[in-house]
Amino acid sequence: MLFSDVVESVKNLSLEEKQEIQLLLSQYLREEILKNFQSAKAEQERGELLFSSNVSQLRNMIEK
Repeated sequence: MLFSDVVESVKNLSLEEKQEIQLLLSQYLREEILKNFQSAKAEQERGELLFSSNVSQLRNMIEK
């Protein structure tokens, strides 16, 4: 199923169903953010999290 199909399906839902989807998406996003935070925190504790204010160095870090 394509994203555009999902969007069209959501458009056809009732207001209550749209609100339920909104609540579910909010919960999924919170869980994803928490998972990413925990992963970053673990990387930092292991000394694997890198920081830089140099744009070129940041680009190199992202491309790895």
